[in-house]
Amino acid sequence: MKKIFLTFIISLLVLSFIIGLWSINVYNNLIKLNEKVNNQWAQVENVYQRRLDLIPNLVNTVKGSSLFENKTLNQVIEARSKASNIQLNSNELNQNEIDKFQKKQENLNHYMGKFLIILENYPNIKSTENFYELQHQLEGTENRINIEKNKFNEEVNNFNTYRSQFPRILLANSFKIFKEKGYLKSIKSNQSITVDFSNFLN
Repeated sequence: MKKIFLTFIISLLVLSFIIGLWSINVYNNLIKLNEKVNNQWAQVENVYQRRLDLIPNLVNTVKGSSLFENKTLNQVIEARSKASNIQLNSNELNQNEIDKFQKKQENLNHYMGKFLIILENYPNIKSTENFYELQHQLEGTENRINIEKNKFNEEVNNFNTYRSQFPRILLANSFKIFKEKGYLKSIKSNQSITVDFSNFLN
């Protein structure tokens, strides 16, 4: 009887040791994958911030033309302000928070698109060296945003796939830091860009 009990205790200890090693391994892998998501999120924030930093220079360049539509400039400035006011904690990258962030960015995209369409009618502004350089930097930044968003989504996919597999999900759900992450998705806007030149052109 003692032998059976001893065998049971040893088996229990061995099993506990194996589970402990497995848990440590899964935890460490979750930490690595989580850090990759956080690092990539920092890159996403950097490129969005670069765009936010370029917009005031573009607006100031255009403000020099007294004929340019003030309403559009004000819409761009307001959308930029809203986009810059939303800050996400890297530990709270759930889908709801990511969607809020993305909605503000898409709103800014909408007004920037309208702004650039209207500028097509102002060759004197577009031809200035300063505007050309800023527009070129903005285009490069938009490309960079798309690249960094795709990389972020890849890291989120790696994290979510790993953490959601059974039995890892049991351990992951025990820690707030390992909650499922959200993806940066394009939010379809119901706003269409319509430009009416009759209000500000002679």
